[in-house]
Amino acid sequence: MKSVRDLLLAGKRVLVRVDFNVPMDDQGQITDDIRIRMALPTLRYVLEQGGKLVVCSHMGRPKGQRVEKFSLAPIAEYLAGLIGRPVRLAPDCVGPETEAMVMAMAAGEVILLENLRFHKQETDNDPEFSAQLARLAEIYVNDAFAVSHRAHASVAGVTVHVAERGAGFLLQTEIDFFDKAITHPVRPLVALVGGAKVSSKLGALQNMLDRVDKMIIGGAMANTFLKSLGLNVGESKVEDDLLDTAREFMATARSRGVKVYLPVDVVAADRFAADAVIKNVTCQDIPEGWMALDIGPASVILFKEALADARTIVWNGPMGAFEMDAFARGTMALCRAVAESHALSVTGGGDSNAAVKKSGESDRISYMSTGGGAFLQLMEGKSLPGVDSLGDGGGA
Repeated sequence: MKSVRDLLLAGKRVLVRVDFNVPMDDQGQITDDIRIRMALPTLRYVLEQGGKLVVCSHMGRPKGQRVEKFSLAPIAEYLAGLIGRPVRLAPDCVGPETEAMVMAMAAGEVILLENLRFHKQETDNDPEFSAQLARLAEIYVNDAFAVSHRAHASVAGVTVHVAERGAGFLLQTEIDFFDKAITHPVRPLVALVGGAKVSSKLGALQNMLDRVDKMIIGGAMANTFLKSLGLNVGESKVEDDLLDTAREFMATARSRGVKVYLPVDVVAADRFAADAVIKNVTCQDIPEGWMALDIGPASVILFKEALADARTIVWNGPMGAFEMDAFARGTMALCRAVAESHALSVTGGGDSNAAVKKSGESDRISYMSTGGGAFLQLMEGKSLPGVDSLGDGGGA
């Protein structure tokens, strides 16, 4: 896979796929610009090398319709301020008018294509739509790790038609950090996995058993494991159809010598609300009708001890309902523990990164991945279409 540094960009039309699907308020103001800022090194490099920069992204889920609240017009204005030069918004991402704009570009100019998902053909990976996008490009660069697990037209399909293609700096960094953390880790490697559902992370859990030295499981998904061991978890969120799977997973871990850590106590509440009645109880003593919404102080101590000798930590998913302060202490404590560790630490997923930001420890995490689904797919041991298609063969 080539890097953008390996491509001769001067005077060429360079189509860069980014992920500018950023949160915005009701007034159309961007509330978190991290995804835009992380793409800036690649965009600036293209311009510095004398390329004609054509940027494309999706926004929201317009379901193949033109929905004005999902227009990239605010992004064009914001990006212009960051790079210090005009950014023209194309009327569409394909079509004669957009093609004419792009073909008339001079070196150093910037055009942002309108929302790719205004066309259903984008998510369908339609070959003709891919070909239309490719007509805008002499060189294609993927810098959108967060959507690289999706075989969409702008991510995979377009590469069939563009001979010169490569990875942007952000995509390359993501792959490099994953390789350091998962493929060739310094051991011991500890996986910290939380979140709501076992089902959404079962593939990752099973694949990681072949790679990790220890695994810590928290969040609501831990309830399914606790119940599979015969504990009464009250009204806690549980996937009853996966109880046998959870028992098999624990047995497999034992047979492979992988230590799996589950909570030993929880913060239980009589209901899921900020003003709920709460108390710390052991996992054996969750009151009937109550629910576990965070790991308890003893679990925090146990998990911190498990992390103490780690040289590599991979974290996906919070330890509880950290959005509410009453149920945030466990997750915040683990954020601090990971930050204080001397290990290479990599977090992935929106909730994990949001928790780290809330804790104020972002600067002490080695790397915070921009892609939840893509990160999880790599943890499952699967390849990414957006990365595979940058290889010598190309293709979707």
